[in-house]
Amino acid sequence: MEDSSQYRIHVAVQVRHLAEQSDEAENRFVFSYTITITNQGSHAVQLLSRHWIITDSNDHVQEVKGKGVIGEQPLIKPGEQFEYSSGTVLATQVGTMSGSYRMQVMDGGEFTVPVPQFVLSVPRTLH
Repeated sequence: MEDSSQYRIHVAVQVRHLAEQSDEAENRFVFSYTITITNQGSHAVQLLSRHWIITDSNDHVQEVKGKGVIGEQPLIKPGEQFEYSSGTVLATQVGTMSGSYRMQVMDGGEFTVPVPQFVLSVPRTLH
């Protein structure tokens, strides 16, 4: 495994609560998230897999692992970015997600890019 800091991969997250798909009476809170992965380094990388830890405010944890994202294993060249949207459903109004991406450098090495924890929250739930 290689040191991920030398590859300079930046991950940005935007979260949206999907009220039209949620049902508070049924404890169903739907969120979409858009991830932008920017390659700020000098090596092309390919996203091989994802690993998510999704926790609601009742401490119920879902772990999601899989190949690629949204059916793709994108190649991200230096200076380029890849953006995708996905979603998750919680049983509570507030939760968190964190995780990582497994990347491969085109010379064959692999490394992990951590995704810091971000909050999923129904608007006006947190102060």
